[in-house]
Amino acid sequence: MIKPAEMPATIPLFPLPGALLLPRTRLPLHIFEPRYLQMLEDCMKTKTRLIGMIQPRQGPGGEERLNAIGCAGRLTGFSETEDGRYMVTLSGMSRFRLQREVQGFTPYLRADVSWEGFARDLGRVEVDSCFDRPAFLDLLGRYFTSQGLDVDWETLRQAEDELLINSLSMLLPMDPEDKQALLEAPTLTNRRETLVTLIEFAMLGGGEEILQ
Repeated sequence: MIKPAEMPATIPLFPLPGALLLPRTRLPLHIFEPRYLQMLEDCMKTKTRLIGMIQPRQGPGGEERLNAIGCAGRLTGFSETEDGRYMVTLSGMSRFRLQREVQGFTPYLRADVSWEGFARDLGRVEVDSCFDRPAFLDLLGRYFTSQGLDVDWETLRQAEDELLINSLSMLLPMDPEDKQALLEAPTLTNRRETLVTLIEFAMLGGGEEILQ
């Protein structure tokens, strides 16, 4: 486990729209672009092996910018394919706030980041003390039905609060802006409330009546 004092001030960035990484979750990635293959090689040489996942967004003039907040993951697994590509796994460590992009000679982005305000991410598993699991699973069941999605209900029922809420935040089909809102939620309770709002909105958009 990486201690807060060991978190580096500068990390490589992997901008990927719609890809959400949260603390204490795992994100599989398929790496094949030459610049990101170089990023992996450089990452493996560092002590922390951190890569910052961050979502791009459009600025006022239509230019591409980066969101202010991302999440760093530690490279914990990878395998190489016969054609030189990599299947890797990032284990979510902590969110960060983008300070400034670092100019240099790497083909990929690097940035100075701040970890301030995200100490909770490196702590213990969060608990949602206000979580009404039966009501949440009922809403989830109606959402899956409206979307025509299959689900392993036994796994959902047995999952701890944090794993359930964070996994759904990562996996459910939502717009990048919605994923960013879930990432920036300060606490697990806030993330669950945001997730419920997004699910209810998606169901209303599909003509589904929300029962209170």
